[in-house]
Amino acid sequence: MVTIIPQNPKLWRPSPPTSSSLLFTVKKFHPKISNTLNNNDETKQSSAGKIKREVLTKEGRTKLNIYSDRDFYAYPRFVTHVDDGFISTLTNLYRQRLRPDSEILDLMSSWVSHLPQEVVFERVVGHGLNAQELAKNPRLDYFIVKDLNQEQKLEFEDCSFDAVLCTVSVQYLQQPEKVFGEVFRVLKPGGVFIVSFSNRMFYEKAISAWREGSAYGRVQLVVQYFQCVEGFTQPEIIRKLPDVPDDKSPFSGLMRLLGLLSASDPFYAVVSYKNFKPVYE
Repeated sequence: MVTIIPQNPKLWRPSPPTSSSLLFTVKKFHPKISNTLNNNDETKQSSAGKIKREVLTKEGRTKLNIYSDRDFYAYPRFVTHVDDGFISTLTNLYRQRLRPDSEILDLMSSWVSHLPQEVVFERVVGHGLNAQELAKNPRLDYFIVKDLNQEQKLEFEDCSFDAVLCTVSVQYLQQPEKVFGEVFRVLKPGGVFIVSFSNRMFYEKAISAWREGSAYGRVQLVVQYFQCVEGFTQPEIIRKLPDVPDDKSPFSGLMRLLGLLSASDPFYAVVSYKNFKPVYE
């Protein structure tokens, strides 16, 4: 059952709830919830992006840890999952691609915001699996708790957002084609979807296709996620790789092998737009 906590119940009424998500208002904005989310009503036609083909095989979607994702994320993890260099690069990318006063959906978010502090947005909506983490995120105006591996439908109206973000989490999606299709639906025409990732992961929760792939293969996998949905522009790939240390001594090699001497996290992002890439002066 959905629990909705409105900021001002006199001015807002919730739409009919779905069965697998919780939505919380944490600041001043009210959710623009779709009123056509009855999953049993097959007469309503979805306007999600048309999926042209499946990218993953059945085996490619499997995880080592087959237990519920909700159970895995039941306890908050107030840690950062990438280093400062990665975060700085991502924030600069957001600074370049996200326009002020835009409406943003931060998918698979956490307690940390990577948005530039000096930029004011119209609203920022978060999504994740742990309410305690999301409640700590200072940039979220409200958030939704939902397991996208169980149900991919997003509780938002068509063309609700100027941008959708997914940070270091795409490796956990077992139905990425459907999720990317839903992202296409909730984006406004010209809206941007930015998917960023590194080489870190919860290994037992990442899908097989990601675990067994190379860095190049993972980038191409995300590119294919975009390409399988009709209407996304040609994906743009952004990379920032760590410098290779000059010290090639056996001792340094052993230290790196043991994880005691490591380079910074590599940065990868794949960026695409709904229908067209806007040109701003």
